[in-house]
Amino acid sequence: MRSLLASSLEELEGPIKIVEAESGFEALRFLPREDFDLVVTDVNMPDINGLELVSFIRNNPKYASIPLVIVSSEGAGRDRDKGLELGADAYLVKPFDPEALRQVVGDLLAGRPGSE
Repeated sequence: MRSLLASSLEELEGPIKIVEAESGFEALRFLPREDFDLVVTDVNMPDINGLELVSFIRNNPKYASIPLVIVSSEGAGRDRDKGLELGADAYLVKPFDPEALRQVVGDLLAGRPGSE
């Protein structure tokens, strides 16, 4: 699924660098290494789930402004509501439409400081 997400996002205009993490813990380890413009996560991940990752990012002043998108097979309303309540900017349900993902990501990136 990560490769489908990555290939969908590679079609966005402009230069884009994609960093893939195999688990929530690995994602947390990547955060201080680079400046990220956006984080896409799943709810179901090993170690630290996507909701915990969203909560960590939103509660850390250094990362709190990073836009967050959850793409998950957890389509129940309560899962979506919880993700958005924790601070995700968007929640897409798998199977997702690659164009819808690109639209959401493009909109979020367009709202970032320095974007044109």
